[in-house]
Amino acid sequence: MRQLITAVVRLASLLCLQLLASLAAPGLLAQERLYVAPGGNDAWSGRLAQPAPDGSDGPLATLHGARQAIRGVIRQHGLPPGGVIVELAAGEYRLAEPLALGREDSGAAEAPIVYRAADDAEVRLTGGRKVTSWETVAEPALLARLDPQARGRVLQADVGSLANDELGSVAQGGAELYFDDRPAKLARWPNEGFANIREITKEAPATVHGRSGSKVGKFHYDGQRPERWIGEHDLWLHGYWFWDWSDEYQRVASIDRDRQLIELAPPYHGYGYLRGARYCALNALAELDEPGEWQLDRRSKKLYFWPPGPIDGGRPTLSVADELITAKQVKHVTFEGLVLECVRGTAVQIVDGDAVRVVNCTVRNTGGGGVTISESRNCAVVGCDVYNTAAGGVSLSGGDRSTLTPGRNLAEGNRIHHYGRWKRTYTPGVSIAGVGNLVRHNLFHDAPHNAVQLSGNDHLIEFNEFHHVCLETDDVGAFYMGRDWTQRGNVVRYNYFHHLGRHGGGIGVMAIYLDDWASGATVYGNVCYQAGRAVLIGGGRDNTIENNVFVDCSPSVHVDSRGLGWASSYFDGSDTTLVDRLNAVDFRRPPWSERYPQLLSLYDDEPAIAKGNRIVRNISWGGRWLDLLDGLTEDVVAVNDNLVGVDPQFWEPGRDFRIRESSPAFALGFKQIPFEQIGLPAGASHGSAPEPEDAAADALRP
Repeated sequence: MRQLITAVVRLASLLCLQLLASLAAPGLLAQERLYVAPGGNDAWSGRLAQPAPDGSDGPLATLHGARQAIRGVIRQHGLPPGGVIVELAAGEYRLAEPLALGREDSGAAEAPIVYRAADDAEVRLTGGRKVTSWETVAEPALLARLDPQARGRVLQADVGSLANDELGSVAQGGAELYFDDRPAKLARWPNEGFANIREITKEAPATVHGRSGSKVGKFHYDGQRPERWIGEHDLWLHGYWFWDWSDEYQRVASIDRDRQLIELAPPYHGYGYLRGARYCALNALAELDEPGEWQLDRRSKKLYFWPPGPIDGGRPTLSVADELITAKQVKHVTFEGLVLECVRGTAVQIVDGDAVRVVNCTVRNTGGGGVTISESRNCAVVGCDVYNTAAGGVSLSGGDRSTLTPGRNLAEGNRIHHYGRWKRTYTPGVSIAGVGNLVRHNLFHDAPHNAVQLSGNDHLIEFNEFHHVCLETDDVGAFYMGRDWTQRGNVVRYNYFHHLGRHGGGIGVMAIYLDDWASGATVYGNVCYQAGRAVLIGGGRDNTIENNVFVDCSPSVHVDSRGLGWASSYFDGSDTTLVDRLNAVDFRRPPWSERYPQLLSLYDDEPAIAKGNRIVRNISWGGRWLDLLDGLTEDVVAVNDNLVGVDPQFWEPGRDFRIRESSPAFALGFKQIPFEQIGLPAGASHGSAPEPEDAAADALRP
């Protein structure tokens, strides 16, 4: 009996040892942890944070190596029950090609895969290459082209090998120089602001909304400055050629000194060219005339730069890679605490993802946007600092419009600023599309055009702060949507719009712009202070403007029936845009017919008239209250219980727009706005707008 007991104990001990060994096997731990470090080796296991003393094992060297290691674990043992954490040590990781994740790189809800920076470590993922071997420009022909004050100060370097001779173009996201972690300034004239077209050619006349221009890119200039550009073979002009909300880059084909005529290379700008339109010249060596400017000669592969400080200390970097991270059909993956920078396109691209998150990252210095999430569900950009992007900041798209199923993608707690630095218009801080996505508690500031641009249904925009946006353009809204009857159910609530741009133009700047028949929106509990036209309803229907505070806005609310006037072409059959977009959804059947029954009878009820709009229980103090145009009256637009021109008794005028208990607005049914909750979650101050961080930002501000 004793021998039997001994045998059983020995067998149990052996089974326990085998169980412990299996639990320690790769892939079967509660949570797998892999380490990546600049001094690592992708041939190592990655399970040690530091190299072993004998050099036999240690951290991995690259994110690509970590991806392969995770694939190996999953292939051999399945996804670990607690998921995988890839921890990156401090340092710079140069990505010649993006970290491309596919379906096989997914985690699970209870076992996510996380790529994150080590605690207190600055981890930089860069698509750039450092530019070295600088020398002072000394060739007589080049010196003759330089401005006299730049001679002896401009350096040159050969960069063809850094980018494998693929340098792109000025207009389409080519190689770009960064210095001291900021975009250097492409040689430009004028150094700030714009010149204006003196006169346009008379060829191919174009008339749009009563404005007479030309469809041919030829125009006369003032002065002799453009004569300096003769001989520049990669010269571009950036301009607002017809409208102050439509910019484009055009290559110069020739300059006629005698006729003071610039001819642009086709294709020409779609709207045409207008006398007095704004433009500036780019990438002329002759205009490299101040510290911080650079120019790239794509024929010789030579980069010219006047550094604003010691060249080595500023780490001059040329963008080479197009993207840093791409994720397609990936689930439950998080990128956390990383600096993502120096790419020619958008830093992070997520397509058809589910629960993919970018958290507490810095996304900067891109030739495109910051983070794009498309055709996805439950994805998020949270707590990030997104800035110095050539185009927009964050793009969210997801949800099914045919079934009105929400996507539930999220942008929350981000500071998004100094975006749109290259593509100036319709590249917002956040673009949102699809159904049922959320933008909340973000701070937007310092940008030439809009901040949030919306299409789709049932989105929620709440608790965001907007200031110093719309700085360079006209006919623009900090929040913008329009030209579609069907994009309904959207809510804009508890946002703070203040100190918006005042570019001189015809229509001006709006805080909330429901343009061209945008309908079915709810605008509730917002504060608009020195924000141009606070709310504009451009012919749309069934919008509710309720419980908002408008201070020093002119007007607080604007409503028109533009389909009766300049926009009658949308109703006489000559422009079918609105009808086409209506018929693109099955509005006659559920769920559309149940959610938005107003669409069923829309074209039987004088569609050109802005019916069904409600303006109720708002406060308007200072500025001007209400513009009803195109024959609209309060019989058509419901205007009730608003406090206009009576002191609302703010807690602290200009700083805190909550109202005191004795305010007469409460008697009209007004509800207190939770002003203290608006903005970044950490409780950012709503006091006077912060000062610009650099000269470029200062130049944008009015």
